Amino acid sequence: MAPKVLVSDALSETAVQIFRDRGIEVDYLPALGKDKEKLAEIIGDYDGLAIRSATKVTDKLLEKATKLKVIGRAGIGVDNVDIPAASKKGVIVMNTPFGNSVTTAEHAIALMFAVARQLPEASVSTHAGKWEKNRFMGVELFNKTLGVIGAGNIGGIVIDRARGLHMKVLAYDPFLSDERAKELGATKVELDELLAKADFITMHVPLTDKTRNILSAENLAKTKKGVRIINAARGGLVDEAALAELLKSGHVAGAALDVFATEPATDSPLFGLPNVVVTPHLGASTTEAQENVALQVAEQMSDYLLTGAVQNALNMPSVTAEEAAVMGPWIKLAGHLGTFVGQMTDEPVLAVNILYDGVAAEMNLNALNAAVIAGVMKASNPDVNMVSAPVVAKERGTHIATTTQDKSGVYDGYIKVTMVTADRERSIAGTVFSDGKPRFIQIRGINVDAEIGEHMMYTRNRDVPGVIGTLGMTLGGLGVNMANFSLGRAVDGGDAIAITYLDAPLREDVREALLATGKFEQVRALRFEV
Repeated sequence: MAPKVLVSDALSETAVQIFRDRGIEVDYLPALGKDKEKLAEIIGDYDGLAIRSATKVTDKLLEKATKLKVIGRAGIGVDNVDIPAASKKGVIVMNTPFGNSVTTAEHAIALMFAVARQLPEASVSTHAGKWEKNRFMGVELFNKTLGVIGAGNIGGIVIDRARGLHMKVLAYDPFLSDERAKELGATKVELDELLAKADFITMHVPLTDKTRNILSAENLAKTKKGVRIINAARGGLVDEAALAELLKSGHVAGAALDVFATEPATDSPLFGLPNVVVTPHLGASTTEAQENVALQVAEQMSDYLLTGAVQNALNMPSVTAEEAAVMGPWIKLAGHLGTFVGQMTDEPVLAVNILYDGVAAEMNLNALNAAVIAGVMKASNPDVNMVSAPVVAKERGTHIATTTQDKSGVYDGYIKVTMVTADRERSIAGTVFSDGKPRFIQIRGINVDAEIGEHMMYTRNRDVPGVIGTLGMTLGGLGVNMANFSLGRAVDGGDAIAITYLDAPLREDVREALLATGKFEQVRALRFEV
């Protein structure tokens, strides 16, 4: 029997025809995404569900989806899909991470032109029958300095277009290598230098704890007088109230925003201010982009339903069905190892060296590599997945090296990940025990035996008496419970580390209290998807 797909949001007829041409039965019901009760009634008949943003795939809907094998999101954002619930049901969730890149980059450039020449205001004035030619004095983009915060896929396209306009480009991205910056034609700088020198600033980073309010009131005050700010990335990257005050004072000459901290944005301190261009999150809204992601998701879902091939999956590696049963725990381990080193550094990653020993060396190394790289990259880009991670690493100039060897120790196999930055190397190794559970077995060359939990804490100290007692008393005194604890040292009296499995996220006050004891050289919170 042919697979059956439901399309519950608006996709192009060409995309729908792809399913039909490949022998898949398809029902195109684009209004169904807004009718959750009707959708729940019929979802049990389908093997695949193709959506955009209107359809909400909740755990309750998934309970009804007894046959569902794959969800395909035409676009990158999957906030409308309960991915953990889908994973528990064995449903693959796919997206199309790169279909909107050019469109979003072009919108940022369009906003930059609009705010430079005051085009929206001039248009309204002229429509009103006025001829205020002397009122709208703009500035050229030629030879101006553009500061780009975030030089990944979209940021790289913006840099390319800006170079075509003969702009000077400064790029701030902690993960941008010197080699990649040179390739783009941008000068890599720290954030403060970018703020001080840029005539225009545009942001192309995801919203994370590290990027939230990256243009805070404090950082906006560091900008060059007369700067113009563009945000077509994510709401929450800029302090809108602080930006409004600097626009009123004249320090900031103009701003253009496509995204807001609260959306739909029905009110903002920026609304109504002169030379502020605002659009309703149109970054991906072009005919070409919508068509591209629709065609891509139809192809991906068809490939999976007909051949088992997996592309751009957010919750499953690209492996065959035969490999998945054996490799599942090792893929989980590889992701944990990458996540550890990714969370342990704030510096650009120059290289990731992966050693596979014993049975691990005989597996699908492409999938294992992707899991490691995704773990590393997720610290700075939560949207990355196992398919897009190698692309992101390549764009950032991160070199990936893989080595295999025969069984060399007491374990049947293990994986060791070494991350290289300009100043240091960090390494961690792990294995999978017979119960199928991944474990950390070595950190910084120090042997440990650490169970992996969602919330963990890493500490480094000198090997002196009283450290364990201080750790336990401090945590206990602040109401923090330890689920597990593993300690290791290099030599007597030398470096020592501990990795602690906690019941809840490490609070900042607890971290500061541990450092204040004087016993610890480093205390870091870690989080893993277990």
